Amino acid sequence: MSTPYELHGNVAVITLNNPPVNGLSHALRTRIVAGIDAAAKDAKAQAIVLIGNEGAFSGGADIKEFNTPAAFAEPNLFTVNTALENSEKPVTAAISGAAMGGGLELALSAHYRIALGSASIALPEVKLGILPGAGGTQRLPRVVGVETALNMIVSGEPVPAAKLAGTQLFDKVVEGNLLEAALEFAKSTVGQPLKKVRDLKVSYPEADGYFQFARNTVGAMSKNFPAPLKCVDAVAAAVSKPFDEGLKVEAKLFAELVQTDESKALRHAFFGERAASKIADVPSDTKLRDVKSVGIIGAGTMGGGIAMNFLNAGIPVTIIEMKQEALDKGVGIIRKNYEGSLKKGKLTQEQLDKRMSQLSTSLDYASLKDADLIIEAVFESMEVKKSVFSKLDEVAKPGAILATNTSTLDVDKIASFTKRPQDVLGLHFFSPANVMRLLEVVRGAKTAKDVLATTMAIAKKIKKTAVVSGVCDGFIGNRMLHVYMRQGDLLVEEGATPWQVDKVIEKFGFAMGPFRVADLAGNDIGYAIRKERYAKNPELKQPNVADRISELGRFGQKTGSGYYKYEAGRRDAIPDPVVEGIINEVRAEKGITPRKISDQEILERC
Repeated sequence: MSTPYELHGNVAVITLNNPPVNGLSHALRTRIVAGIDAAAKDAKAQAIVLIGNEGAFSGGADIKEFNTPAAFAEPNLFTVNTALENSEKPVTAAISGAAMGGGLELALSAHYRIALGSASIALPEVKLGILPGAGGTQRLPRVVGVETALNMIVSGEPVPAAKLAGTQLFDKVVEGNLLEAALEFAKSTVGQPLKKVRDLKVSYPEADGYFQFARNTVGAMSKNFPAPLKCVDAVAAAVSKPFDEGLKVEAKLFAELVQTDESKALRHAFFGERAASKIADVPSDTKLRDVKSVGIIGAGTMGGGIAMNFLNAGIPVTIIEMKQEALDKGVGIIRKNYEGSLKKGKLTQEQLDKRMSQLSTSLDYASLKDADLIIEAVFESMEVKKSVFSKLDEVAKPGAILATNTSTLDVDKIASFTKRPQDVLGLHFFSPANVMRLLEVVRGAKTAKDVLATTMAIAKKIKKTAVVSGVCDGFIGNRMLHVYMRQGDLLVEEGATPWQVDKVIEKFGFAMGPFRVADLAGNDIGYAIRKERYAKNPELKQPNVADRISELGRFGQKTGSGYYKYEAGRRDAIPDPVVEGIINEVRAEKGITPRKISDQEILERC
């Protein structure tokens, strides 16, 4: 094996090299320990620097080793961290890019840390239903304080290194050439007492009361997820117990969480999202089309929400509508949403003004002639789609990507309304489009590979989780939703109420039950889909609650009533006796005698 470090004067530089994010694979862990051991025996090496690359110091555990024996094989991360901490020569971790999870725990085991101000620091394990398991919950509170550490560990969100300058996490935060700065700093540590994070004292006034308050707050926010509360317990152990005992508490809690259904599900989703981003027959080096401007047809709930995604990413948007009144209403809702974020401190006035300044409106399709990507978000009717795409075919520039936000209709048929089916695909956003992360990318029979690759890249830019679907009725999400909603409808006919069903599903862990979702998305959307099906198969038309509600114009939140009623300016779903009357009418027409339905039956059937 070649020397596992490079000697720069009297400093041994160990470079982490496991692209793309220097995941701590078994091979890399072995290399780090070998480097520490070799430098210990090298009389020329008086100090050690551990450094990554511009993109990352280390993103933590190597995801390719997740759920495999290699993840825990010796030297495991504990062994590596111990080697750093026990080195008799000073070890400096030089951090650029990302230091996440095990990568941050590795850096915390070094005697010193120097970072670029732009580096991103996080312990994101909670997002996988676990907690930092290599000393993170014990060391981080010792260097940044209890409250900052707890917030970072419970949220899992990254923090810029510059924001943590002045804490004991970093001995120095620099700009410019990190290696040069690290070498200069490392030379200054020669002959100095070694600093071990484990030896730092950590305390908090009235700690018992603080941690009880934290448990109450975190418990209310995390609901069905056990990891955030366990994180609180682990950090509390850092305050109340000696370091080694705190490590034992952390290890015990980590082992418990790894076995939970919640963690297994979150890890499954983690890998699923990454697998979904790879398309077997589209090469990773496919040349992408430029998307510097976006056109959106329709300023309704969906169109406005879609527009916000692109505005948030700094991409100019032009929305067109048939009437000025509809345009004004749509823009007003977008502004109101941003003003809500401003009040919550999630947005600055400058950011709000910049986003709104990149929004243009028009009543003329010709305004879209220069758009690189055009998305229609109009009524769910094939005739309406035909009209829209026929016009787009006339005005859109060559090479523009034409997308439909249809949730169920045949994308190949929609593409046939143009002379450029290779440029057409489905981009099915989910309501509310500016919040929901899922984006179904519907690949037509003639969709070009560069269109698909460009769309996947754009999805990432607007922070969506993109999943490619083929062309079929309802694609993936709505095919799943259809059978789920059908059970909800049948349960209501048989004796449950919409609010009982929603309550059970929300207690299980869904953010909203099926009927609240229907009211949020708009009951007219589902009604339009059903009418298309009735036209093809008249025998499907039977008395049902969903149709009755829509026939009364109760389309949900946007009309002030649906399965629930809504007070002006509020989103609270209020059970409505009118709906109970509609349900009773349908039951009578179908000859159904209502029965008492248990919560368990609702859960199992949905």
